[in-house]
Amino acid sequence: MSIPYSGTVRRSGGVVSAIAKQLRGVNLKAAKRITVKFDPFSDNVGHTRNFLHFISSPKIAVTNPNCSLKTEVVCDRSEPTINISIAPSIAETAKVKNVVIKSSNLTCLEILQLLNKHISSLAPVEQVSSVVQTKSEKKKTKKK
Repeated sequence: MSIPYSGTVRRSGGVVSAIAKQLRGVNLKAAKRITVKFDPFSDNVGHTRNFLHFISSPKIAVTNPNCSLKTEVVCDRSEPTINISIAPSIAETAKVKNVVIKSSNLTCLEILQLLNKHISSLAPVEQVSSVVQTKSEKKKTKKK
């Protein structure tokens, strides 16, 4: 008698693909300013520095060009924190002004998941309006 198969058909993509999936979902339209504060000599600051690297990429910056990214490097053995200020128009509807993530015991993937959960979900949804033009309408716009 054989044992029924109870596993997955494929293996997961791993941590790198999970981070890439979370990065595709990042939307900073709700954020006004992101401040990353860490002590480089602390023990568990690597994931915060990786998060800083990922969030400073041009693809993420395109989601909100008005969002400023500030890095504070301190030497006081404080734990790494990420402070996100919410845009005023969104802050009054969400009733939240700041989001503080203490990232000393979090991995980069967990930080990105929290960012998507608390910040990207507040971003206003863009409504795409697709207008279908006929050939004659296109010709009229070209002549003008």
